[in-house]
Amino acid sequence: MDYTPNYQKMNAWEIYSRGLSAEYLQCLEEGLDAAPYKAAFDGVISLPDGPEREAMADALFRFLTTLPTRADYPYKEPSDLEEILALRDGWTLPPHAPLTEEALRRKLRGAWYGRVAGCLLGKPVEGVRTEELHPILKATGNFPMTRYIRRSELNEEICGSMRFPFLTRTSYPDCIECAPVDDDTNYTVLYMLLLERRGKDFTPEQAADFWLEMQPKSAYCTAERAAFVNFVRGIRPPASASYKNPYREWIGAQIRADYFGYIHPGDPEGAAAMAWRDASISHVKNGIYGEMFAAAMLAAAAVTTDRAEIVRAGLSQIPATSRLYERVAGHLAAYETGGPAEKAFAAITARWDEHRGHDWCHTISNAEIVTASLLWYGDEYGRAICRAVQCGFDTDCNGATVGSILGMAYGIDAVGEAWTSPLRGRLRTSLFGLTEISLDDAAERTIEQIRRMKQ
Repeated sequence: MDYTPNYQKMNAWEIYSRGLSAEYLQCLEEGLDAAPYKAAFDGVISLPDGPEREAMADALFRFLTTLPTRADYPYKEPSDLEEILALRDGWTLPPHAPLTEEALRRKLRGAWYGRVAGCLLGKPVEGVRTEELHPILKATGNFPMTRYIRRSELNEEICGSMRFPFLTRTSYPDCIECAPVDDDTNYTVLYMLLLERRGKDFTPEQAADFWLEMQPKSAYCTAERAAFVNFVRGIRPPASASYKNPYREWIGAQIRADYFGYIHPGDPEGAAAMAWRDASISHVKNGIYGEMFAAAMLAAAAVTTDRAEIVRAGLSQIPATSRLYERVAGHLAAYETGGPAEKAFAAITARWDEHRGHDWCHTISNAEIVTASLLWYGDEYGRAICRAVQCGFDTDCNGATVGSILGMAYGIDAVGEAWTSPLRGRLRTSLFGLTEISLDDAAERTIEQIRRMKQ
């Protein structure tokens, strides 16, 4: 009997050796002195799938844990919460008038619907690079983007020469009965359930166990898949975030932030601290900061529509010595001094290569897109989510995050029927025992959770 794992049947995110290209880039960006060992990475990558390559990758991983940080590395990026808090910039959200329950209800409905609609806008073109996305948009009279892409307007003449299988996807708004399953929306529901069942004082370990309890392995991607496999192996947080996880600063935690912001209206610090408890089970450093940043922005958006103030609230909860802070603060300064939107977006696409998976799915590249979309286009819900998606990179994630923040800031009426009608008020999930949920019910349950947290 041969007990050798069939690596061809395993997902690449579960096989450390298949992530070594990302691991090398990750090490460099973290400031580890990995450049002298590039040949070792290349040598292992060149080996065929199998136990020998995996053994070599394991040895390389253990060696990488001994590498020092370069002496000239300019950033200080801890993953421990107390160390993160000590490196904040000291800015605090100004006092705002308290919300009535009805005003909060409109905002929470806006956040839930806004997130799901923004996700749906980007979902049909997730994974598409802009050299294919933009011709499709132009051919259908939707460039610059102003609306959903509809399956009925696509045909072989438009899509036939494209590498990406546009015509086989079924997540277009004219192909659905309600909002389809997506990891970006699964997590929002997942954490609503976590808070209902474990309470506001849940621990990272309880969050990890809830992942195992509530979804199949196939529901998790990149860093989340690596962490899930670590949980199964008995590797607990925070080690689960870094053990053979090349994706530890990718976008996965950032898309899990929303519910923590929803239940902390006007309290960015509380939202970010709760987000840390979740992010730390699968991410480190800027991967963690992305979730704290997004949660804090959502908490601020509950009490202000000032987009610069919302972004500043997000920045205030992450280390001012981090790469994420530097990049977002740069966009904020450009916006406040009258810099043009297109210069900001051009800088993002020049800095990050959308054809390289590490860049396409990284926390910082996508957080920059979210930030620029909010600042320059956030006066209107539709304009902002369209600009976020049109930029490419992780389209459904960025559309969802921008949509969630602006839905919270302006409320359900500002989201508008053109965006909400395809959802029919319902969202499907892959959570065990919950195939579908009412978005209005989700907003009411969120209000009830806020009440319980005050008790």
